[in-house]
Amino acid sequence: MALSIYLPIYLSTDRVYTVYTHIPMNIEFILSQTDGRPMYQQIMEEVVRRVSLKDWPPGTRVPSIRELAVALKVSVITVKRAYLELERMGVIVTQQGKGSWVSEGLQVTNLQHKELQRQIERLLQLAATMGLCTDELIYQIEQHTNKESGAENK
Repeated sequence: MALSIYLPIYLSTDRVYTVYTHIPMNIEFILSQTDGRPMYQQIMEEVVRRVSLKDWPPGTRVPSIRELAVALKVSVITVKRAYLELERMGVIVTQQGKGSWVSEGLQVTNLQHKELQRQIERLLQLAATMGLCTDELIYQIEQHTNKESGAENK
């Protein structure tokens, strides 16, 4: 399983406290105390990201509520709320006393599209903060794409 590191984009002028946590499945979660969203939503987002990027394919056991709470240094209640919401969304299934797994019937493509939309929104927010117009942003993306495709052709 590949280790992925994601750097959060924060548009606040306040100090940013970000926690990079190594959990038992060799995956890092990124949680921020200064993020305006509740911690359970950040946990949900990280689980959905792992599933949509296929780091956790269908059928993969996810950390127990207690394991994740200890690893992230958050309340068990916080993780439980995130898992309940993820179950309601159909992302995970839980069997009492046995644990939780990524749902076998999950449409990963839908999650991937939602994750892409979320990342695009973050990119647009960053561009706006930097004062980049749409044309400049498109130019930057094209430059990056050309650089990437040039490296692949070598």
